[in-house]
Amino acid sequence: MSVVLQEKVDIKEDVLFQLDKELLEILLKDHSSNKNIIWAIDDYKIYGNNFSASDYITIESITGKNGNIIKPRTEKSKEEQVIRIRQKAEVFTPSWICNAQNNLIDNDWFKSNTVFNKEIDKGWITNNQKVKFPNGKTWQEYVKLVRMEITCGEAPYLTSRYDSTTGEYIEPKDRIGLLDRKLRVISENISIEQLWIEWAIVAVQNIYGYDWQGDNVLLARENVLYAVLEYFEYKFNKTLPTNIIKELSEIVSWNIWQMDGLKFVIPNSCVDEIIEEKTQLSLFTIEPDKQEVQLPINELKKWDRQCKGCKNNNPLKHTGIYCYIMDWLKNKKVRFVDIVYGVK
Repeated sequence: MSVVLQEKVDIKEDVLFQLDKELLEILLKDHSSNKNIIWAIDDYKIYGNNFSASDYITIESITGKNGNIIKPRTEKSKEEQVIRIRQKAEVFTPSWICNAQNNLIDNDWFKSNTVFNKEIDKGWITNNQKVKFPNGKTWQEYVKLVRMEITCGEAPYLTSRYDSTTGEYIEPKDRIGLLDRKLRVISENISIEQLWIEWAIVAVQNIYGYDWQGDNVLLARENVLYAVLEYFEYKFNKTLPTNIIKELSEIVSWNIWQMDGLKFVIPNSCVDEIIEEKTQLSLFTIEPDKQEVQLPINELKKWDRQCKGCKNNNPLKHTGIYCYIMDWLKNKKVRFVDIVYGVK
């Protein structure tokens, strides 16, 4: 097994850094701000400066002596989990529920049940027969279907590398995520490495997810990337070349992004507007046996006005940094809020 795939569940940032520094730089990118993703929570302030909610997550902050601070939810302490539940209502969905809900989507598309697996009590049994496609539909169409997981956490609906509630590792052949299913279909229909890679890229281009918390965004990106690496190794018994891993990482850094899902902007990026207005104040004096004298005084008055979007709950009027994603078919970036509200 290659160095990049040594870890089963918790993907070590130090391993990614050792493989290629640029790889970790890509996975930390925020394409909306042209900087890095931010922590967005104060859970990591115990580690010192540059770990507050508004600080950027840097390579230095998650490697070396801090190389083990970002870890899946199941490896966090019970106290940490409770804090996340209270502050951000972070409760991860068991894989068997993700499977049942993903099956609902596929049952409708295939017009058939048990295409990928058979559901059992709090689990599933994988259907190991090659996936059959209904008349008029092809596996290529299935791979191109656009799927998105909102408030994705560590992306358990996209890839079930491990059960997000138990931490149990799941082998590629038994995975149930939306991306996993696409990769399975590709593997069942393609045996040429280069062609497999080309279609795996298409699969990744067509899955999306966002989350508020910076550590979750990074974990989700790593999980999506590793899902492809593990399926490739499972199929061809070798590791993807580094240049392909970096190409996939670039796609993932666009498709899994950091966002306030109610405002469609980078978390906490809205600011109150500063209004400046010149006003003329009058100073009145009255002297004995004289009329009232008005002395004009020019003064610059400033005050804050709350972000219009926040004040009026208008998603198109926020002063924060709006989030962009990539339309890979047109090869152009678009504001996510414009997609949601049909703005042209």
